[in-house]
Amino acid sequence: MEQQVQKKRIFSGIQPTGNLTLGNYIGALRNFNLLQDEYDCLYSIVDMHAMTVRQNPAELRKACLRTMSIFLASGLDPRKNIIYFQSQVPQHAELAWILNCFTYMGELQRMTQFKDKAAKHADNINAGLFTYPVLMAADILLYQTDLVPIGEDQRQHLELCRDIANRFNGVYGDVFKVPEPYIAKVGARIMSLNAPESKMSKSSPEGCVFLLDRPEDILRKFKRAITDSDTERCVRYDPEHKPGVANLMQIYGSAAGKTYAEIEREFDGQGYGAFKAAVGEAVVEKLRPIREETERLLADKAYLESVYRAGAEKASYIAGKTLRKVYKKVGLLAK
Repeated sequence: MEQQVQKKRIFSGIQPTGNLTLGNYIGALRNFNLLQDEYDCLYSIVDMHAMTVRQNPAELRKACLRTMSIFLASGLDPRKNIIYFQSQVPQHAELAWILNCFTYMGELQRMTQFKDKAAKHADNINAGLFTYPVLMAADILLYQTDLVPIGEDQRQHLELCRDIANRFNGVYGDVFKVPEPYIAKVGARIMSLNAPESKMSKSSPEGCVFLLDRPEDILRKFKRAITDSDTERCVRYDPEHKPGVANLMQIYGSAAGKTYAEIEREFDGQGYGAFKAAVGEAVVEKLRPIREETERLLADKAYLESVYRAGAEKASYIAGKTLRKVYKKVGLLAK
């Protein structure tokens, strides 16, 4: 009898704050669909992480359900992936406390995101914001994760996670799998439409396309998108000298499934106006089924509840095995 090959496990967590963007879709969600047959995938909506900033309780609950609906509408199959809310798997918080005791203050003080967020939220520099990377490490290590999809802004956190895992393993033996970063085969860093030198961000709504934006708003944003100030005014992929055009070409290529060479030929001699309109229309059509399916799912509360309860049950089973091992190693009585 042929032995079944064990799939590698991928874990990814995404905060439910605000709406997901076109950048989230092209850089992450689109790739998730390519992973679900090849890997054992867990996708957590990390609602506990969101609490480092004051949240309106009713809005947070809505945002959680909206984020899960977008996941499903984007093509994630709950029969192939474990999709759940972080707060419904208590092992995350339990392991985070233990790992806090294996993390040094100096390591947390060096975290770039802590410095940035502390500067933005100077009136609420709380302990959760400081120890946020330890909870992130617990999220990952609970599931004996092989690979973690990350952007550059999370690389420092993953390195800390690896350091914590190695430190714990050095004391207690081979307890945690030490995760590696996953670099997507298909992906792009989508930049702001009105500031192409910066990543597309929710904090700049006019430069950002949200997945649930109305078609007329998407078209308006692309119509106003920054191209370039050069005199050439041609559609050509040149990120260094034409970052605005290059960004729009990345978006158009992802939405329409075209290469840069094909895009250059298509708009040869047409100028930027026709190009921006075409990009906007392609994005509208790409996002239309996601928006419509998200709206349908949000109206089906019973189905959403069945998905997140089943996901939490499966995640808890895996997380429980790891936590029991950790409890035994550190001398705590297992439940």
